[in-house]
Amino acid sequence: MIREIRRKDRIMEEEKMIKVLKDQAYGVLSTADAGGQPYGVPLSYVYTKGAIYFHCATEGHKLENLRENPRVSFCVVGQTCVLPDKFTTNYESVVAFGEALETDGEEKEEILMEILLKYSPEFLEKGRLYIQNAADKTKVYKIKIDHMTGKARA
Repeated sequence: MIREIRRKDRIMEEEKMIKVLKDQAYGVLSTADAGGQPYGVPLSYVYTKGAIYFHCATEGHKLENLRENPRVSFCVVGQTCVLPDKFTTNYESVVAFGEALETDGEEKEEILMEILLKYSPEFLEKGRLYIQNAADKTKVYKIKIDHMTGKARA
């Protein structure tokens, strides 16, 4: 079920949502376990080729949840500014909904390089070696986006 945004005057255009996804450093991945218990975890990511990608260890709570239910949401908060005298906040946020699927092979390698370029561009050679040595201990997931919503108050 896709829910509409209540405040139509705050709807963000798709181009702006993509900019927020590309520009921000962290997002919150939300999953649910087999019993329906929600779990939100902040993580680093890249947005490329119309999808959100993240890397992680080969085991852990979020991976258990993804095996049970690959349906996820991913929230990114962009620029914010508290306006104390107006009792409000200027903000921008995007929530993407979709399915998290494990990648491998060339796609996995390509995304690990994208992550390196985003977070450590001044250490490319050292990063390539790190990726090579950690590849067997690292998983990469792609969130195939079904739909996303964005809101902003300027």
